[in-house]
Amino acid sequence: MAKKILMSVEMRCEKCRSKALKIAAGSDGVKFVGLEGEKKDRVVVVGEDSVDAVAIVLRLRNKLGRTDIISVSHVKP
Repeated sequence: MAKKILMSVEMRCEKCRSKALKIAAGSDGVKFVGLEGEKKDRVVVVGEDSVDAVAIVLRLRNKLGRTDIISVSHVKP
């Protein structure tokens, strides 16, 4: 079963968005990474159950700044 993680990330420019996607995609077990929201300020990560949401958030906080987990849910195949 897959897991969907929705995070709010403080991104000021297009370079920050690109950097956030690269950081999130670099985690083990990630199958899809995308942006959501009107301001494109939410990062969506879909992957296997082994994807660690906290580890992704910590990496994003270290590189970009404020990052919050909005939701973690299971996705039916």
